[in-house]
Amino acid sequence: MKLTRRDFIKSITLAAGGTFLGTRALGAGSRRNAVKSSTPGYEKMKKKGDLSGRIEEAWAKLENCDLCPHKCGVNRLRGQTGFCRAGAEAVVHSSSPHFGEELPLVGRNGSGTIFFSHCNLRCVFCQNWPIAHEGRGRRVSNDELADLMLSLQRRGCHNINLVTPTHMMPFILKAVNIAHGKGLHLPLCYNTGGYETEECIELLDGIVDIYLPDIKFMDGEYADKYVFTGARDYPERARKAVILMHRQVGDLQTDSAGIALRGLMLRHLVMPNRVAGTREFVKWVAENLSEETYVNIMSQYRVEHRAFEYDKIARAITAEEFEEAIRWAREAGLKNLDARSESRLERFRRMLR
Repeated sequence: MKLTRRDFIKSITLAAGGTFLGTRALGAGSRRNAVKSSTPGYEKMKKKGDLSGRIEEAWAKLENCDLCPHKCGVNRLRGQTGFCRAGAEAVVHSSSPHFGEELPLVGRNGSGTIFFSHCNLRCVFCQNWPIAHEGRGRRVSNDELADLMLSLQRRGCHNINLVTPTHMMPFILKAVNIAHGKGLHLPLCYNTGGYETEECIELLDGIVDIYLPDIKFMDGEYADKYVFTGARDYPERARKAVILMHRQVGDLQTDSAGIALRGLMLRHLVMPNRVAGTREFVKWVAENLSEETYVNIMSQYRVEHRAFEYDKIARAITAEEFEEAIRWAREAGLKNLDARSESRLERFRRMLR
């Protein structure tokens, strides 16, 4: 009997312990810690009267910017710019329902992504370099940013997914406050590259519902070479920030349909020649967070931007490299891998046959 594409996806999903939902699946891990519903953190903060104070603290940082570890000290409210080149307003490249994110974020109606321009990292392999490095996008007021959030909610999205938010955090908080006053009730997802200060993550405590950070490198030497000169502290900064995030929101919690409501979701991109430190990463997660931590081991590394200038990362990863990454995750005891990590592994295995 001929196996259809739909049946093939279904067979992979069920083998990974997932539930088949049309052409998408929510993995077994997404059904852990299921709860009926959840009030977003910013709504609770506002009811307690604490949200406005946090917004004021965040806004004050723009006058002597220390929103990220660069701590450039520029007055962004007067138009000065630092490493990230962001100024006195949020800059947005696009906003739309996104169906390529982690399955508990996507659900049936998509993750409501807002892609912010500029970035506090400068990865030589950046796949979105026109947005992150060149800052392509349009300036939006806080009211306009709030309207984007409400528009995504009206379109049925399951969350507000703030992509590259670190340098835009004060504008985001003001916009959330405005949008909540007009009916916003979706959980906030803070989708970050991981280069954060502990102080700013503490500012977000009780406001952000879902943290979605990368841990790109475990070795400062590789971070220094492939992120930006002087990024030797990236691994340490990312690890400290992720530990704080996990303390705030814990392991992933979903509703009965497997849609994310609260918790930590980690991303790690497998890179050629083991430069990302995947084995060290999965071991660190198991020992310092939880074996139940939702982890997405990603295979989609591409030779983008300036990556072709660096021998070790000037090629795609091999099937063997991805297979060993999944094996290391299992050996470390991680129990909640993104279901698509499993399907990617099966696809790579077919390449090896």
